[in-house]
Amino acid sequence: MISTSHKELKAWVEEVAALCKPDSVHLCDGSEEEYQSMLQIMVDAGLGVQLNQEKRPGCYLFRSHPSDVARVENRTFIASKNAEDAPSPDVWIEPEELKATMRKSYDGCMRGRIMYVIPFSMGPIGSPISKIGVEISDSPYVVFNMKIMTRIGTKVLETLGSDGEFVKCLHSVGKPLAAGEKDTAWPCAPSIDDKYISHFPEERMIWSFGSGYGGNALLGKKCFALRIAAVQARDEGWLAEHMLILKLTDPSGKVYYVCGAFPSACGKTNLAMLEPSFPGWKVETIGDDIAWMKFGADGRLYAINPEAGFFGVAPGTSMHSNPNAMRSIEKNTIFTNVGLTDDGDVWWEGIGTEPPEHLIDWQGNDWTPASGKLAAHANARFTVPAAQCPVMGDEWEDPAGVPISAILVGGRRENTIPLVNESLDWNHGVFLGSIMGSEITTAAITDDVGQVRRDPFAMLPFFGYNKGDYLQHWLSIGKKTDACKLPKIYFVNWFRKNADNKFIWPGFGENSRVLKWIVERISGTGKAVETPIGNLPTADAIDTSGLDISNDAMAELLQVDKEAWLIEVASIKENYKSYGKALPKELEEQLEALEKRLS
Repeated sequence: MISTSHKELKAWVEEVAALCKPDSVHLCDGSEEEYQSMLQIMVDAGLGVQLNQEKRPGCYLFRSHPSDVARVENRTFIASKNAEDAPSPDVWIEPEELKATMRKSYDGCMRGRIMYVIPFSMGPIGSPISKIGVEISDSPYVVFNMKIMTRIGTKVLETLGSDGEFVKCLHSVGKPLAAGEKDTAWPCAPSIDDKYISHFPEERMIWSFGSGYGGNALLGKKCFALRIAAVQARDEGWLAEHMLILKLTDPSGKVYYVCGAFPSACGKTNLAMLEPSFPGWKVETIGDDIAWMKFGADGRLYAINPEAGFFGVAPGTSMHSNPNAMRSIEKNTIFTNVGLTDDGDVWWEGIGTEPPEHLIDWQGNDWTPASGKLAAHANARFTVPAAQCPVMGDEWEDPAGVPISAILVGGRRENTIPLVNESLDWNHGVFLGSIMGSEITTAAITDDVGQVRRDPFAMLPFFGYNKGDYLQHWLSIGKKTDACKLPKIYFVNWFRKNADNKFIWPGFGENSRVLKWIVERISGTGKAVETPIGNLPTADAIDTSGLDISNDAMAELLQVDKEAWLIEVASIKENYKSYGKALPKELEEQLEALEKRLS
């Protein structure tokens, strides 16, 4: 068994080994030699493909089972002790009942496999904002992805010491091997009903079974970094959020740090790695997905990126949409479910090059442009060390974190929501975060095409506890320091359309023009007009020099249509009903005040 002075950790590992019955146990040291040897074992077994080392040095391709291609939200549970503490009744199971069910699945599930013990740090090792976890898994794919996404190994164990706090993360692909049985290319439980991604908030524990993919298996990601960390943050007085962190430097050299919460398909990673359209301005990346924020001695909120890598969506990523992501994945990258070209490179829809005449698709089949199907799965991924991003800020691993000046919230809205709106104060900003979301654009999701799917602070799939209590915690954070030290909150919308159904705002690098106005507001020089919904830029406040956009288009982007907003108010009221008694009174008051201002 493993050698450690941490009695609780040792006892837990022994307990799991007795239950799961692996052939052996391996304590991960986090070394490069361990990483490379594990990759080679999978390639030798036919479970992975080494890419062309001249084109993609250090890169490998893996293909998942068709049933195991994304997070399984309908099999994700929050087993809080009290049902009312869960985000919704749909995700709650009584903890002991859930444990009893899962123990039956775990019994003997690692036969024929190695049980890997992965000590990992979310955030720089030793940072006062960081947290430690230990993941037990029978998947080498999990080990080398966790090596990229977190800091793993011996140094973490040393920091944990003999009695440090850690989050227990148990994972199995759910496919034991009989003696002499050959492994499948992607072991997992093929039935969706056999998959469980379970969280026990009070015990700071995660149990995952049956999936080997992404956030279902890399338990440091959404499971720990958001669902469990959010509960820790509530109990300890900080914030664990689904947010990017960027560093913005103006031509004078003054630096601002900005966080941003956006639902899926709203360009969060693109914004984190943005290339400004203005000369003299510079954007650098601190994090692309998750921000942990704690108060510093000066009363400001300081953020770290708790991850060490990017787990990005490949389709749609190109030199046009995100050149810095493309530069990041030129080497030492794990690709999953993308196409494999005949010369040993990768390809996906939206990569910005013409499709090859032939490749092997994400399911291992021959593919041509005439095949009539996707070469890469729509949720195909790349896992790459953050340090490889050419625009990572020097302080991205600063254990003290970076001071946050502004928080952006937003979604994909075709109308009503203006390009940018500054909140009136902290509580109004929390209100804006509570009502953000995106319009449903496909009947494959629901018949209510055009309806808004509210996604408070982009946390809808990631709440670790009651969503009303979550918003109350945001409100309480605003009382912990002087109002002038809190970040300003901005509601942004890059996706407004005109009567011809065309996007009015060009987006991408031009979003730096909105960031420029935001930092001008922070520094006290940006011009704004107070409206019923918040402070909007004056007609000439956003610098459009060199941009092919008319005054009429800008007026439409910054329009406050009172009738449309009264319809929005009715929609918000309906959404707020889902919170029941947990809806904070302050947000009710914000909604009433908005309706009064509009009327």
